[in-house]
Amino acid sequence: MPSAISLSVSSPSTIARSVLTNTNDACFPTPRSLRFCGLRRDAFDMSVSFDAASSRIARLDLHSKHSNFTKVFAALGGNGAPSSSGFDYDLVIIGAGVGGHGAALHAVEKGLKTAIVEGDVVGGTCVNRGCVPSKALLAVSGRMRELQNEHHMKSFGLQVAAAGYDRQAVADHASNLASKIRSNLTNSLKAIGVDILTGVGTILGPQKLKFGDKTITAKDIIIATGSVPLVPKGIEVDGKTVITSDHALKLESVPQWIAIVGSGYIGLEFSDVYTALGSEVTFIEALDQIMPGFDPEIGKLAQRVLVNPRKIDSYTGVFASKITPAKDGKPVQIELIDAKTKEPKETLEVDAALIATGRAPFTQGLGLENINVQTQRGFVPVDERMRVIDANGKLVPHLYCIGDANGKMMLAHAASAQGISVIEQVSGKDHVLNHLSIPAACFTHPEISMVGLTEPQAREKAEKEGFEVSIAKTSFKANTKALAENEGEGMAKLIYRPDNGEILGVHIFGLHAADLIHEASNAIALGTRIQDIKYAVHAHPTLSEVLDELFKSAKVKVNASKTVAQPVTV
Repeated sequence: MPSAISLSVSSPSTIARSVLTNTNDACFPTPRSLRFCGLRRDAFDMSVSFDAASSRIARLDLHSKHSNFTKVFAALGGNGAPSSSGFDYDLVIIGAGVGGHGAALHAVEKGLKTAIVEGDVVGGTCVNRGCVPSKALLAVSGRMRELQNEHHMKSFGLQVAAAGYDRQAVADHASNLASKIRSNLTNSLKAIGVDILTGVGTILGPQKLKFGDKTITAKDIIIATGSVPLVPKGIEVDGKTVITSDHALKLESVPQWIAIVGSGYIGLEFSDVYTALGSEVTFIEALDQIMPGFDPEIGKLAQRVLVNPRKIDSYTGVFASKITPAKDGKPVQIELIDAKTKEPKETLEVDAALIATGRAPFTQGLGLENINVQTQRGFVPVDERMRVIDANGKLVPHLYCIGDANGKMMLAHAASAQGISVIEQVSGKDHVLNHLSIPAACFTHPEISMVGLTEPQAREKAEKEGFEVSIAKTSFKANTKALAENEGEGMAKLIYRPDNGEILGVHIFGLHAADLIHEASNAIALGTRIQDIKYAVHAHPTLSEVLDELFKSAKVKVNASKTVAQPVTV
């Protein structure tokens, strides 16, 4: 689950696109197959894995009858040949979350002998305590919310009895999903021969690390240790009445009244879950408005739909300076102070409190002092290529850091993208990831999604660089598919340059916004301009036409920059 997003408003870096096929290992191609959280189909389809392995061996024999058994089994595992560089591995990744998993799969595609060191369980925060179980709870809350909306159901001609739920069964749904995806990711790594080394990874020096009592060497090392919930000073977490997202995802109780400290992605999603299950929610936000990380216009609309009609109130411009768990018959005590003056405001008494103030990098115990690296607020400093920077401002050779641990963009799919980018580099192809092309989403009902700059960020950038910014908007109320679903509440917003058609940002609030954003994010990643993408054809009637109308409504001052494809006779 995402926490905070920090984006630079500098010009997007040029993206070096490359073919993902490993040309150095053409004899043993990795099967092209489906990924989910970086997952491959051959992780759980044994027939596919066996057939692929058999074909690899056959082709190996055709190319070299004198290959030794070590090379045969390396090919069978898919994990490249034994390292010829004198190291135990070509690549070792510390951390088996989504970022480490994505890097490992791409490394094997490139023929690198790869290992992952994991001190906990495969899948990291996303699979075990974040993205995956939270989506299971949100799936329940979405259905509950729809069934509870009598007017909505009647508009379809449906009559539904009072909806109820089994708390433990809901919790089991989230837990079972996490277990299934964790198992799938583990199997996907084993299927291609990645060594999973159990233990806490500690860097001993250049290209050398240990896990447990064992020491290994690697030509390149990637730090992918992720993050943990951030708990501010003065807050006592007992895991029962004062909880973090880690505890909340277990859904051990549904309190009658819960305070949520922080109104970003994590807090907003949990407010959706708790209110659908019957709780009253109070947001406690340090800034002057709730949902501060969103584009202001989208945030106002989202507040009108997601907050105002529900059993939610809020305190803004205040800190929770002290939170005491419920005990001895007393409720949870929350002491509020003014965020600016630090003067006491009031004390709240609630049944429970969820701390959703973001996440902190998990970088302790990595042995960074052994290579003269100093963290910055806990984050490992890196350059635009994820190369680690030491205390003297110099690059540490053969050492990279991806994901939440570097703080560039605390999203699971950003970690995976950074890992793939690093693998491209260690394979000899320069690659710089454009973080402004990475989408983000909040899975409320309706959903919120975004990519690129907000309007204030875009206008600040425009003022500095001397260009004009224009805005285009479309409404879900004009979309046939949304109206068929009786889900016309929502809008899409495009922020762009009218002089050249560059897409600066896209923000969506509405039905399936998290799925719709990718057309815009891919356009930014590929450098596609509005004058080109507006000719794309969208199926009718679909929600994708919201984006189609959005791009068509933009007013660009230049003509199409690319030749339109010639018609094909059919």
